[in-house]
Amino acid sequence: MKPSRAIARSVPFHAAACAALTFLASGIAHAQHAPDLPLHCADLAGALLPAAAIGLPTNGALVQTATMIPATANGNLNGDFCRLTGVIRAQTAGTPDIRFEVNLPSRWNGRALQFGGGGYSGVVVTGTGPMPFSPDRAPLARGYATFGDDSGHNGDASVATFGLLDEAVVNFGYAHLKKTHDVALALIERGYGRAPEHMYFAGGSTGGREGYTVIQRYPDDYDGVIANSPALNFSGVRLIGVELGRLEYRVPGGFVPPALLERVYERTMQACDTLDGAADGIISNVEACRALEPKIIDSLRCPADALASAAPSVSADDCLTPPQLATLLKLRDGLHLPYALAWNVDRYRGYNVFQGTRFTSLLGLAHSPERSPQLTFRANGYLYAQGDAYLKYFVTHDPTFDSSNFDVMRPGRYQQRLATLSATIGAMNPDIAHYIARGGKLITLHGLADEVISPNQTIAWYEGLVARYGQARVDSFMRLYMVPGYQHGNGVFIPSVDLIGALDDWVSRGNAPDTLVTTDIAQDTNGRTRPLCRYPAYPRYLGKGNLNLASNYACATPSSP
Repeated sequence: MKPSRAIARSVPFHAAACAALTFLASGIAHAQHAPDLPLHCADLAGALLPAAAIGLPTNGALVQTATMIPATANGNLNGDFCRLTGVIRAQTAGTPDIRFEVNLPSRWNGRALQFGGGGYSGVVVTGTGPMPFSPDRAPLARGYATFGDDSGHNGDASVATFGLLDEAVVNFGYAHLKKTHDVALALIERGYGRAPEHMYFAGGSTGGREGYTVIQRYPDDYDGVIANSPALNFSGVRLIGVELGRLEYRVPGGFVPPALLERVYERTMQACDTLDGAADGIISNVEACRALEPKIIDSLRCPADALASAAPSVSADDCLTPPQLATLLKLRDGLHLPYALAWNVDRYRGYNVFQGTRFTSLLGLAHSPERSPQLTFRANGYLYAQGDAYLKYFVTHDPTFDSSNFDVMRPGRYQQRLATLSATIGAMNPDIAHYIARGGKLITLHGLADEVISPNQTIAWYEGLVARYGQARVDSFMRLYMVPGYQHGNGVFIPSVDLIGALDDWVSRGNAPDTLVTTDIAQDTNGRTRPLCRYPAYPRYLGKGNLNLASNYACATPSSP
C-alpha cells in the first residue's frame, strides 16, 4: 500500500500532535512506551481533515474523541489501542454525516483492515470484534489497525427510510467506503508516521457487496478483499422479493405455510443427504441433488384427483398445490427481466429451494397467510418486506406506495430509476482488470443454502469472470468457497475459518490458499470439521472414519448420482 502523499501534505496538525506523531512513529509498537500512550492518543482529539484530503466530495472530517483503551480495560481482549471516533461531514443539508471509528493498536503489524456493514447498516462498525467465520482473535488483537463506519445514516440495519435522501443513497451504495478509507488512512499515517504496508477490506452480505464495490471502484486502495455472501445485484434481489410477495398474497392459494416449507426441506434431505457419502444432515453434492429435483417435486405435488375432489385428506401441510409450487419455482428460477439494469444485467439467479435451503427461518419466507399493513420479516418474509421497502423509499420515494400493485416485468416510469440504483448499489461491473493487474486478491465464502442472498448469483458472477478473463487469470487473484449447509448466518453447518490469515499470507508471501479446514460452530454440531473446498468441488466422505473429522473427507468434483 503506497502512502498517500496528497493526503499527508494537505492535513494540518498542531504542535502537540506532531510530537505525538514523532513518538508514535518511533515507539508505538514497543510495550515499554504503553504508559505514555494515553497522553499522545488524546492529542488526536479535535483533529480536522479538510475536504481536499478525501477522494470524494465532503465537507471535511472531524475526530471527535480519542481515547486510549488499556489492555486491562473491562472486556477488552485487543491489547492497548487508541480508539478514534468522528464524523465525515455531508454536503447536502438534511443528509446525515458518516460516523466512523478507527483503532490504532500499540503493537501494530503494519496492516490496516476496513470492516464492511450489514443489512442497511446505520450503526457504526467499530472494527473491534472478531472477523465473521474466524475462530481466532479479533484482527485488532492481532495487530491490525481497524476501522469502520455507519455507511452514512443512523438507524436499525433493517430500516430503509434513508432511501429518500439522494446523498445518503450514494453513500450507502459506495461513497462511504472511499470517504472512510481516506480518513482512516490519513489518521493511520498520523499515528504511525507511515502508511500501511497492506490495506485490506472484509465484510459479509452488505459488507460482501461492499467488498466487490471497492474492487470495482477503488482498485488502487486495497491489496486484498474478503467478500462473503455478497449482496450482488441489489436491485435484483429486491425485485425478486416483490415478485414473491405478489405470488404469496395476490395469487389465490400462493402462500406456502411454514409447515409445508419444512416438509419440502425434509423431503429434500431424505433424497440428497447421502449423495456426498455421509448421512450427516448436510447436502454437499448440490449438483447431484439438482438432478433429482424433478422426482423431489413430483413427490411433493398434490395428487390431481385429490385436488379435483377437494378431498379433506389433502392437508395444507402435506403437499404442494399448483399455486404454491409456482411460488417456489419463482424462488428457484429467479428473475429474467425484459429490460436491462446497469452493466446489461437482466437476471437475478434463483435459490437452492430443492437442494437443502430452509425457508422457515426468520430471514425466510412468510409465516402469515395475511399481508400485514406494515410488513415484517417474520410475518411476510424477509425478501418481500425488504423489496417492499426498497420500492417505497429508494425507487418511488413514496412511503405510501403499494408494492403489491407493482409489476416487476413492466416497471414503466420507474425503469430508469431501477437502472440508476443498480449502478449505485449493485456492484455488478465485470471490469476488474485494474485490480487484477496490480496484484489484488479476493476471497469469497458463500453458503449453498443461503435463503437471503442467492448463492447462484455469486457463482454466476464468478463464472462470468472466468469467461471474461480465463480460469488461470481468475485463479491468480480469486478464491471462491461455497459452503454446504450454510445459510445466511445460520444453518446446519456454520463455518469458522481464518480467512484474514489466509488472505494476508497470500498477499504478503504469495501463498495462495487452496483447500482450507473449517470448523462448525452451529449449536447442535459445534466442533465438527470439514474441508472448505474451492468451487466447484465439495467435501465428500471417504467411506470410513469419524464423520465429524475433515481428514476423512476429500474435495470432489460434482457429479450426478
